[in-house]
Amino acid sequence: MLTLSEYQNAIAEEFNSIAVNQNPTSLYEPISYILSIGGKRIRPVLTLMAADIFDGDYKKAISAAKAVEVFHNFSLVHDDIMDDAPLRRGNVTVHEKWNINTGILSGDAMLILAYQFFEDYEPKIFQALAKLFSKTALEVCEGQQYDVDFETRDDVTIPEYLKMIEYKTAVLLGAAMKMGAIVAETSEENADLIYNFGLNLGIAFQLQDDYLDAFGDPETFGKQVGGDIIENKKTYLYLKAMAFSNEENQQQLLHLFSIQPNDNTDKINAVKAIFNASGSSKATQDAIANYTEKAFETLEKMNISEDKKMILRMFGEKLMNRNV
Repeated sequence: MLTLSEYQNAIAEEFNSIAVNQNPTSLYEPISYILSIGGKRIRPVLTLMAADIFDGDYKKAISAAKAVEVFHNFSLVHDDIMDDAPLRRGNVTVHEKWNINTGILSGDAMLILAYQFFEDYEPKIFQALAKLFSKTALEVCEGQQYDVDFETRDDVTIPEYLKMIEYKTAVLLGAAMKMGAIVAETSEENADLIYNFGLNLGIAFQLQDDYLDAFGDPETFGKQVGGDIIENKKTYLYLKAMAFSNEENQQQLLHLFSIQPNDNTDKINAVKAIFNASGSSKATQDAIANYTEKAFETLEKMNISEDKKMILRMFGEKLMNRNV
């Protein structure tokens, strides 16, 4: 097993060597740009780590890891267009740096490039990876549509919201880990368990992302703090605040999530005050801890050594201790 930083370095080296300097440059330059501002690259690291966990060679999982990361970045390019987001990882988004049409087309090309990485595997592994990838990619699209639909609904339930973040975010983390298991050719039971580990950790991760969107440090978060509030997104924070608040604060929240002022500062501050006063922020932190523990419970069922279970647990704890 490697350390987290060693997995990250292995992925970084691969992305530094990916040749996307093809013609037309107007199509491929935005792809190079979004991949170059990488972030922590959690998903491909999970693929490599899972291959190692099940006694495979992590190097054999690199193509699958690249597919996961390229697909993830494709989804971010299109998400940023839909959200009209100005920043991604502290950098200007693709559609702002170029234009919307370029963002759409370059994103489409990234989706195709992601599939091409599976061509490095023998037919049996290729088929298993492609089948999982197609299922996951469609679920991500469904999750994104739910997210968009929720912006104009006032009756979103917490179960609906959890399903949305499961599809939009968590399934890709689960799939990233299962791909490593598939490459390592472990048992179907182990592959399913590592998927569930990643899935529950992914739900916790997205709930934490929602929390940080409101309460994170703008200097380190890498995205516009308060972006979800500006976009009137019915996050877990919002839904819990509606459930816990008195009628006056409920009406204030409904009003705040129906307006789009030119300056959003007062709106963001007012919403955050209700999140804190209602106990919504505390409930969200509790949910993050609960889903993290649910992920850890799957470790006990895996047919791997206690040392490897501890490695996965430590990774989960590190991932969920973000404080940006």
